[in-house]
Amino acid sequence: MQFHSFSKGTRSHHLSGPRKSRHIGRCLLIAVFLSSVLLTAQLLPAQIQPATAQHLDAIVDKAMKEDKIPAVSVAIALNGQIQYQKSFGRADIENDVPATPETLFRTASIAKAMTAVAAMRLVEQGKLDLDAPVQRYCPAFPQKPWPITTRQLMGHLSGIRHYSADEVGTDNTRHFAKLSDGFVIFGNDPLLFEPGTKYQYSTYGFSVVGCVLEGVTGKPYPELMQQLVFIPSHMTHTVVDDVFEIVPHRARGYSIRNGQIINAGLMDSSYKIPGGGYVSTPADLTALADALLAGKLLKADTLKLMWTAQKLRDGRATEVGLGWHVGKLEGEDIAGHTGGQAGASCSLTIFPVRKLVVAVMTNTDQTEGIKIDRQISAVLLKDLFAIDLDHKAATSGTSH
Repeated sequence: MQFHSFSKGTRSHHLSGPRKSRHIGRCLLIAVFLSSVLLTAQLLPAQIQPATAQHLDAIVDKAMKEDKIPAVSVAIALNGQIQYQKSFGRADIENDVPATPETLFRTASIAKAMTAVAAMRLVEQGKLDLDAPVQRYCPAFPQKPWPITTRQLMGHLSGIRHYSADEVGTDNTRHFAKLSDGFVIFGNDPLLFEPGTKYQYSTYGFSVVGCVLEGVTGKPYPELMQQLVFIPSHMTHTVVDDVFEIVPHRARGYSIRNGQIINAGLMDSSYKIPGGGYVSTPADLTALADALLAGKLLKADTLKLMWTAQKLRDGRATEVGLGWHVGKLEGEDIAGHTGGQAGASCSLTIFPVRKLVVAVMTNTDQTEGIKIDRQISAVLLKDLFAIDLDHKAATSGTSH
């Protein structure tokens, strides 16, 4: 940088001696100050501006009108801090109860991702061998023609079936006192294929994972989840969706029939808590994601393993890691999960490189939370990081 003396007309002022030194010193201080200001501006994390927040509000409002969604709740975290948290509509239509950030929605299959975190923590502690036959830890699950491992269960490669046609969309009010009691539904059915040779999404497989974790720890599944995942993640609003318990702020679930909102079918999820039996808030889901990104739950290598797509025996990669869906969205690495069950649809998406987390929860089974998630993510990537997503990529997706 050059420093020039200022002149007025043809007359110039020259500094010499101590005055010149002081002048140069002041200029250097100014230069250093300006440089530090510019550097600080570059290092400051992106922030969600009011105009962006208004755009997000509009996305939710539009989705609620189009899909007749009673309530939507959204939380967005960036660099470990929630920057947007808002709830819309009614958690309980009959009693005119508004949805709030404390309203608890069914997580549905996002429970699988939470279960996987507990499993990987036990792997780090040397207590769980992902490649051991599951009967080592869960003797209640029947032996099959081929051994099944916890790794295969969490990667949906076990061959255990998912819901059958007559189990989808039907009310289920049977209550099971223990996870293993629920094996009566599927445990004696033949495997669909030799484990490791094909991919088949299976909620029942995660009931077996839950039994494995109980065998490893000697504790009931809800208790071990509290100790291994919820407490260290500060997830204070995540509890089992027990039909008999009084759960404050639990939303009512809804469906659509002939274009009209109706109460969702009855469901007791006691047979599948590890794969879809919790209620939570979007803020709690972002807390889980932030704890993972900050290294508070798992080491970097373990997190990488959990978020690496599993492969079939023939080398073909799936789109699922260990309990988490993984992939890319317009070149951005993502990890997350969706969920859909009676009276609920939700989505959790993590952008690990950007330290961005989007969580969307609804109280209807006649929408896809991931559609709202993708539209919100598109706005955030564009406004915060100048990434313009393709329209189809920003609005597509399916729930599990």
